[in-house]
Amino acid sequence: MSTDQHSTRGTYVTPGQEYTRDTDYIEDRILADTGLTPGTDERERGVWPVEAGRYRLVAARACPWANRTLIVRRLLGLEEAISVGMPGPTHDARSWTFDLDPDGVDPVLGIERLQQAFLQRFPDYPKGITVPAVVDIPSGEVVTNDFAQITEDFSKQWRAFHREGAPDLWPEALEEEMRAVMKRVFTEVNNGVYRCGFAGSQEAYDAAYERLWTALDWLEQRLSERRYLMGEHITEADVRLFTTLVRFDAVYHGHFKCNRSKLTELPNLWGYARDLFQTPGFGDTIDFQQIKRHYYVVHEDINPTQIVPLGPDTSGWLTEHGREALGGSPFDAAAGATAPGPVREAERVAAGHNPLYPAA
Repeated sequence: MSTDQHSTRGTYVTPGQEYTRDTDYIEDRILADTGLTPGTDERERGVWPVEAGRYRLVAARACPWANRTLIVRRLLGLEEAISVGMPGPTHDARSWTFDLDPDGVDPVLGIERLQQAFLQRFPDYPKGITVPAVVDIPSGEVVTNDFAQITEDFSKQWRAFHREGAPDLWPEALEEEMRAVMKRVFTEVNNGVYRCGFAGSQEAYDAAYERLWTALDWLEQRLSERRYLMGEHITEADVRLFTTLVRFDAVYHGHFKCNRSKLTELPNLWGYARDLFQTPGFGDTIDFQQIKRHYYVVHEDINPTQIVPLGPDTSGWLTEHGREALGGSPFDAAAGATAPGPVREAERVAAGHNPLYPAA
């Protein structure tokens, strides 16, 4: 998913109204045990079997919701089981396009735009074409674009294909509290920045701004006492917050008018965000150039000139964060969790687009 769930490129603000995100997604699931008898139509039942090599994750680096899936896929080591297609950072009125691939065609799906996979299954699909999406390679049909369920299922349903040392991103003892934390992070922060940016009136903007900063102040306090959102080790809650924080100064502070403070001016959130950025699986998925190009080019009603800013300086993401003083570690060594290995060459962020990959 991205902001581009609307029918026309660049139109996101409804004059006089607050922004309301459309959350009606394709809710099919890919399950380790579908409960289906042989010959049952998966499309009719809405459940598909876990099967290595069968599905392709389509996830644009620019989109924060898709970025979650790239991080979780890498942390769990699902690269062999689930291939990935990455559209470019911008799109037209119809769909995300594979303009970064040779001849503008996804090399596995053989399509130019993600819309083709949606229409292959739903010829009259009436909604926006969103990332992330999981596509069934044999049929070329979209399976799901339910971004929150996709990453949860990567953790819980795809365990047979996790790498050795994969972290438990959904620890059972923390799940109830974690769901409450993630719900607040989603409504007030992940979606809160969009509520500010796409507000259709001053009144709507003022209310959205207050909600956002109330939540960020809560997080600043929470992270003063613990290294990660749920305690000593990373969980999916951290993945979900990180993709908003990493875009905050580059996009949301100015473009979306979330400008009470920069992330770099919030000591605990800034240290926490750097801690995650420097953890394998997080920062190595971030393409700041694609992020800026997406927001500043696609949102024509907010930025009609489509000028993409040159700043901010991203070198600070590699500075010491000092979060070790709170104890804990990214991965729970006592449970056998380890960091993922090096990024596959074909999936590396372009040189100069991230301080981890400086320009030659």
